[in-house]
Amino acid sequence: MPAADIGESFRSFFDAVDSFFSNLASVGLVPLLISLACFTAYLTLRARASFNILRAAYPNERIQFREIWGSYFAGYGFNAVIPARGGDVVRLFLTKTSVPHSSYPAVAASFIVELGFDVAMGTLILIFAFTQGVFPKPPDFADLNAFDLSYLAQHPRFTLFLLTVLAVGLLVIFALLSARAKAFWERVKQGFTILRDRRRYLREVFRVGGSVKNVLLVLGVNAVSAAVPFTPQGAGVQQALLVKVFSGTAEGSIVAAYSVGQQIAIGALTFGLGFAALVFIFRVRSFKEVIARGKQDRAAEAARKGDDPLDERAGA
Repeated sequence: MPAADIGESFRSFFDAVDSFFSNLASVGLVPLLISLACFTAYLTLRARASFNILRAAYPNERIQFREIWGSYFAGYGFNAVIPARGGDVVRLFLTKTSVPHSSYPAVAASFIVELGFDVAMGTLILIFAFTQGVFPKPPDFADLNAFDLSYLAQHPRFTLFLLTVLAVGLLVIFALLSARAKAFWERVKQGFTILRDRRRYLREVFRVGGSVKNVLLVLGVNAVSAAVPFTPQGAGVQQALLVKVFSGTAEGSIVAAYSVGQQIAIGALTFGLGFAALVFIFRVRSFKEVIARGKQDRAAEAARKGDDPLDERAGA
């Protein structure tokens, strides 16, 4: 990956950061607070959907919504500042320990259920975005000023090789677990329980709202940037795409500054709420302590099952 491309991408990003803070005084405080409150409500609804999915998977267990809410925000907040979606690991551990007698495979599978909404809406949004004539086509990603997305688009052979390695890696993992696959898949199926009741799934999880054209275009950009998790919240990729999409509507510096500003605001909000959830709900003082507790929980679970975390005798 050429160092010049990386440097240019980061330079553009930090130029946008500088532009945002230079114009911070012109940002309306009330609209900002309203938008952050709306975003908090949006994440709360998603946390509620996660709670309903887990409640369907474990109908006989007492699950507290505040702990699922805290797990969701802690994971989202961690992802807002750390690349490679490390917050998903934090959320997995916190959610698992919040649901009595749960298992990691079942809880992880419940997260996948949420993707049904994202995939369905994301597909419609991307179709809409591409039909507007302002969204760059995949071959044009190579010309965007985002080093990670540009590099993958400029080197299709490497991209294909990377995808192949990931696919082979998944097959190897599956092969290693094949001897214990039956117990594993039984737990995974438990996380998908709510999908067996279509009415309940649509009522408690799949809540669809409406929006305007520009919001749909922004959501389309978010969908693409989320697929490249090398930076927190797709920083860099998101700015490059938004500048391209709204090139005929506003100046690139203004669009980039807006994008950086909303990322900073959302990152600060979710990280703050996530850390508060760790302290006041789960009684931990840092994300590092969460990881340490996760390792201890896995070790204790393995010890209880005779060093076999997928032992069929463990049940669900």
